[in-house]
Amino acid sequence: MNEDDIFAKIIRREIPADIVFQDDRVTAFRDISPQAPTHILIVPNKPIPTVNDVTEADEADLGHLFVVAATLAQREGIAENGYRLIVNTNRDGGQVVFHVHMHLLGGRPMGRMVAKPA
Repeated sequence: MNEDDIFAKIIRREIPADIVFQDDRVTAFRDISPQAPTHILIVPNKPIPTVNDVTEADEADLGHLFVVAATLAQREGIAENGYRLIVNTNRDGGQVVFHVHMHLLGGRPMGRMVAKPA
């Protein structure tokens, strides 16, 4: 596990971020390159590189990501109209920072999840 990845530094408040939620298990902050009017990253405080590295011991913390996502969606005013939660895994899945994280996106219609093949 990499305890020096950018998300770990944000969690420890070693680098600045617009943190919107933090407790002993999860930290949530606004994405610096938002893909929607609301784009928040929700990160377990424990560094887990990818979903492939998740164990049963991580269940409570990762379940807490969903609780925090629902709470933040309410606070951001996007819960009623809807929002998207995304977790990318490894390079082909679009993962850029190798510290498991969930994207909360909303504030506009999100469209299709994946384009239809041509």
